[in-house]
Amino acid sequence: MLIPFVYALCIDSNPRPFILAMIIAAAAGIVLYTSARRPIKNLSQREGVLLVVGIWIASSLFGCLPFYFSPHFLSFTDAFFEATSGFTTTGATVLSDVEVLSDPLHLWRCFTHWFGGMGIVLLGIAILPLVGIGGMPLYRAEFSGAKSEKLKPRITETALALWKIYFMFTLLEYLALRLTGMSRLDAVCHTFSTMGTGGFSTRSASIAAFDSPAVETIIIIFMLLAGMNFVMHYRLWVERQPRSFFSDVEIRFYLMLVGSATILIFINLVLQNTYDPVTAFRNSSFQVCSIMTTTGFVTADYETWHSFPQLILLALMFIGGCTGSTAGGMKSSRILMLLKVVGREFKRMVERKGVFSIRLGSTVFPEHTIQSLLNLVCLALLVNSVACLLLALSGVDSLTSIAAVVASMFNIGPGLGNVGPIEHYGHLPMLAKWILSVCMLAGRLEFYAVFVILTPAFWRS
Repeated sequence: MLIPFVYALCIDSNPRPFILAMIIAAAAGIVLYTSARRPIKNLSQREGVLLVVGIWIASSLFGCLPFYFSPHFLSFTDAFFEATSGFTTTGATVLSDVEVLSDPLHLWRCFTHWFGGMGIVLLGIAILPLVGIGGMPLYRAEFSGAKSEKLKPRITETALALWKIYFMFTLLEYLALRLTGMSRLDAVCHTFSTMGTGGFSTRSASIAAFDSPAVETIIIIFMLLAGMNFVMHYRLWVERQPRSFFSDVEIRFYLMLVGSATILIFINLVLQNTYDPVTAFRNSSFQVCSIMTTTGFVTADYETWHSFPQLILLALMFIGGCTGSTAGGMKSSRILMLLKVVGREFKRMVERKGVFSIRLGSTVFPEHTIQSLLNLVCLALLVNSVACLLLALSGVDSLTSIAAVVASMFNIGPGLGNVGPIEHYGHLPMLAKWILSVCMLAGRLEFYAVFVILTPAFWRS
């Protein structure tokens, strides 16, 4: 919070929200530090999972304080919802008019995206070993669905390697946006939101407010980069292995989906006379990239489009980006594996004595990995169903309930119905906001990490 605090002092803005928030956060930290026992040498997998969940909840609780102490959020629930949406890179907001926020609050709001994008825990594992706590359990808990391969011998070096790539992309996008004529604050905020695939903007109309093909093109490029596996970025940019990058099955599937969806929506928009061809391509390519990477930026009100492109965008919400990226969703590699599992069942029906393995590229997946994938899908669907029912019970209509839960679980932000691309979440009941906050955290930590701590078996010795 020192960053927006110093910025507030530099531009003569009111620093009070950050002063109060920093005092509370520092006081809590001092109490915990002085009362804690000497840290253990290594964390077990269970302790790592518990610490991951604890860090994310604590980050949202303390991160919401600058919002709560400002005059723009009506309740602690709204402030917590906004902070959770920021750190989980969801991008759902309770504000109907974003422009009312002060510049330091804009900076803090988008900074939560950037910080949460690569993962607070991933930064933490670069620091925790310094106080004697091993980081590998945290790394596995944070990237439970990713290709959890260590780039460096030490987990601290792995974290720093990924952060260097992340920072390089951030700097490049900021400079590119500045060249288009964006102000410093707008460029910084939209860079943070893009690289974190979050979607918070300094404008209520989002990217549509700039009406600039250059801005849209730059953001499309960096949204696509942020939606790719950062391990593969390391292979390409640091180890200079372009063949390894471009031969990756997940990246090719991810780009194929983006290209196919863009073409289908473009054709539909032209045939429906929604836009002229140039505008149709601009809006279709931007919205597909924004939804596929779960960023949630908007250049057009896609709720006014035909139902066909809306259903394509809804499907992309479920899929999301690549594993090991800052994007949300079920992840492209998991969808590809599910398709291969379905294909294997068809083969088994034809050749009942055949033995068929599931592979992605050169990697053959064992049966327990496939079973874990199917369990994860079932858990996601169960959480989705229960959350939708609870939202409907709180008085939210069915379309908005379904869209809000999907947009929160898979960290997208804008959905359909009353939480569409030009709407906000501020009008939802208090209960609905807390349910959606839990959905955001569950989706960001890929469900198991959040719900396993609620089971009695987790707490047994």
